[in-house]
Amino acid sequence: MNGYQKYEKQFFPAPEVTSAWMNKTYIDKAPIWCSVDLRDGNQALITPMSLDEKLEFFKLLVKIGFKEIEIGFPAASETEYEFCRTLIEKNMIPDDVRIQVLTQSREHIIAKTFEALSGAKNAVVHLYNSTSVAQREQVFRKSKEEIIEIAKFGAKLCKEYKAKSPGNFMFEYSPESFTGTEPEFAVEICNEVIDIWQPTAEDKVIINLPVTVSHSMPHVYANQVEYMSNNLNCRENVIISLHPHNDRGCAVADSEMGLLAGGDRIEGTLFGNGERTGNVDIITLALNMYSQGVDPELDFSNIPEICEVYEKVTRMHVYERQPYSGQLVFAAFSGSHQDALAKGMKFREERNSQIWNVPYLPIDPTDVGRVYEADVIRINSQSGKGGIGYLLEKTYSLTLPPKMREVFGYKVKSISDHAHKELMPVEVYDIFMKEYVNIERCLTVNETHYRQLEGGIEANVTLTYKGETKNIVAEGNGRLDAVSNAILQVVGNIYTLDSYTQHALEDATTSQAASYVSIKNVDGELFWGVGINRDIIVSSVKALVSAVNRLIEKRYK
Repeated sequence: MNGYQKYEKQFFPAPEVTSAWMNKTYIDKAPIWCSVDLRDGNQALITPMSLDEKLEFFKLLVKIGFKEIEIGFPAASETEYEFCRTLIEKNMIPDDVRIQVLTQSREHIIAKTFEALSGAKNAVVHLYNSTSVAQREQVFRKSKEEIIEIAKFGAKLCKEYKAKSPGNFMFEYSPESFTGTEPEFAVEICNEVIDIWQPTAEDKVIINLPVTVSHSMPHVYANQVEYMSNNLNCRENVIISLHPHNDRGCAVADSEMGLLAGGDRIEGTLFGNGERTGNVDIITLALNMYSQGVDPELDFSNIPEICEVYEKVTRMHVYERQPYSGQLVFAAFSGSHQDALAKGMKFREERNSQIWNVPYLPIDPTDVGRVYEADVIRINSQSGKGGIGYLLEKTYSLTLPPKMREVFGYKVKSISDHAHKELMPVEVYDIFMKEYVNIERCLTVNETHYRQLEGGIEANVTLTYKGETKNIVAEGNGRLDAVSNAILQVVGNIYTLDSYTQHALEDATTSQAASYVSIKNVDGELFWGVGINRDIIVSSVKALVSAVNRLIEKRYK
């Protein structure tokens, strides 16, 4: 692919780092989470959210458990300003939730920002200015010293307005375009801001290190974070925040490695919505931790509800393969996957295991509000007998014999293939009922009476075959065998009994019984029939009659 010659590395590897974070194998505690859906996510929408939509989304974020929520850029528009004031004046912000607003290092913007925050119980004022080589040279055309002065000017103004404004305020500073900034310069400008704000244990400062544009592999960013963590003034009173964008598809990796390297806080969005390719997906990040046995301290137990609200207010679509959240992420269409899933679930049930280790499922889908029957085993032309059988068993309590699972599996796959579509559980069930259950076409058994004989059973059977009703008496080694012998007297010796199994469909006094009968024709081909009835004997006869009808239909087709 020609054209690559015009690109060069735009990042600066951090000097003097040990990369000690690489020895860590997992994140052992939840970071401070800050949702930026209502600012960064909102400004990325084709149609930004209305006030009512923002309020609905804010309530969702609070319900999920976010304690820090960036609500916008109140100096940017009347909608942003009104949203901020509405939250404060209507007392919609819980006491343990801190709202966050963004401001440039310009006095009229800072003044408007504090005006919007007046009376806020807890708020973060987020000051930023761009520091990268590209921004300094091309956009601002200023020296490093001049860029530092912009940051110091804003930091001093924020401190002044904090002193005279009603409310409880915390400060955050971002060297925007951090990943294109020389690490030494990033430390210098951040330390100038820290020195002005003078953080304490009771009044900490947030230093945010945004991957404004992703330029490097994740470990390079993590080393930059480690360098900042090792060189910031008042580090014990500084919260290092990470704000990764996803240009290279590495936002989750940037975040995870950045947390290992010294990050304390994450700014991101639900489902990764944001400018260009988006922000880090907090749901993915949090559930990655969850899958490692770490409490993320956010509640994603009802992903379908979260998707519904998100899609409604943002007009965005949650991609079907979005990690943890998409409709198909737990779905198995492949036969081998379905077989492994079904066996894994059965293995877990047999041992009453409290540890989750099911093949192909990194977490239990029910933990995030998904349903096994609807979301895990999905049926199409790629499916296998194990998955189809598992679906019938879990959804409709039908436990097909192994050989019948195989035959029925091919039938369902063929129907799906010819229809070029996925089959819903109810469609699979309908196919099963139509093809196998209680079939009475050419042959019907109307009535049966049994008499115990020495060494066997006598059956007095009234049946109708091809429109003619007859009464037949026959003997057998059991009830089903006796009825079968009666049927053979009418239809001819066209089959032999092969197998018979049965089970209850429900654990209740009113439960029905399902019986499965297979017969072999003279060529050794198997034909299956199923009977469902409250009486186990009646269900077994109906299963036999169903099998015989299926054989006759094929024989005389």
